[in-house]
Amino acid sequence: MVVYDTILIRYGELSTKGKNKKDFINRLSKNIQRVLEDCPELQFKNTYDRIYIKLNGVDPFPLTERISKVFGISSFSLTQKVETNIEAIQKACLEIAQDTQVGTFKVVAHRSDKTFEMKSDDINRSVATVILKNTEHKVNVKTPDFKLHVEVRADSTYITSKIYPAAGGYPVGVNGKAMLLLSGGIDSPVAAYYVMKRGVEIEAIHFSSPPYTSNSAKEKVLELARLVSGYQGRIKVHVVPFTDLQLAIYKHCSESYAITIMRRMMVRIAERVALRNHCLALATGESLGQVASQTLESMGCINDVIKLPVIRPVVTFDKLEIIAKSKEIGTYETSILPFEDCCTIFTPKSPVTKPLIRRAEEYEALFNFETLIEECILNTECIVVKPIKEKESYL
Repeated sequence: MVVYDTILIRYGELSTKGKNKKDFINRLSKNIQRVLEDCPELQFKNTYDRIYIKLNGVDPFPLTERISKVFGISSFSLTQKVETNIEAIQKACLEIAQDTQVGTFKVVAHRSDKTFEMKSDDINRSVATVILKNTEHKVNVKTPDFKLHVEVRADSTYITSKIYPAAGGYPVGVNGKAMLLLSGGIDSPVAAYYVMKRGVEIEAIHFSSPPYTSNSAKEKVLELARLVSGYQGRIKVHVVPFTDLQLAIYKHCSESYAITIMRRMMVRIAERVALRNHCLALATGESLGQVASQTLESMGCINDVIKLPVIRPVVTFDKLEIIAKSKEIGTYETSILPFEDCCTIFTPKSPVTKPLIRRAEEYEALFNFETLIEECILNTECIVVKPIKEKESYL
């Protein structure tokens, strides 16, 4: 069996970043290290066009799923690192070929080190000849069963037979941080995925209304956060006790405006928590027209109470598109668990779809919501979740 000693990381969009590229690479390397922090044996080396992870005996196969989720990586390979001479290259390629089910193959050499005496085509032919003489494999340059990739560099040569696709995008954190309003539904975890893919780190804020919402509903949200935390290594979740404020809204406001007022209170709280945690924007899973609070008029009325920009990455998606993505990233089955959140327990029969800012302000003037908001923030619980399920840390 072939023993791989290195993981070779190839960059995604950051390869075009010019003067900022070094910062992007350093951020990407830190993000990978965070995702693999339970493997202290690993050693990382950053170069202009690759990151190399020396395994030091660690089994690489269990790491592949985690690495594939790290934004900023276009692809990666498990490789053998050998000396840059043709004998060592032939030997390593033959070992991989002998460990592979009999079929057709192609050798793809890339000679980054132009001082190496053999050109890429010469390497291809030399390696293929050794494999043909010592195995039952046949050459097929158009549709091979497997490819042997030979990357010749000045210091060493890296050889692999498989390229793993990865998440692409930008390294999380290069474009700042946002506070995501995370419910227990399908949409907001998908929004988290798309925000992180553009290089924005997220923290999450969740509104809980015990005893009307159960501890199971809270655990469901923490599990959703854990499932998407693999894309940035960890996520801080702010759990806001919303019961008293929510009851005050339904006591003093018209039922038709209750959802609008509730959302206005939520974004007020989210903005203040965001600013305290150095976030530059809010993010939501809103999809235009999906519910009463997601019409253009409702969004405008709700946004009126905050200054931070709001990122809505799934705003033009229909529900089927969002569901498909949630299944792809593995959050769907958790999202549909039957535990209600605070947005669904007091749903009015006829919520207003075109709320007026003036009318919303009139209702809010009927009670002292500022005191209630400060109490919510004061009693907020902060929990850090990580991709590998373990006991969460409470801050």
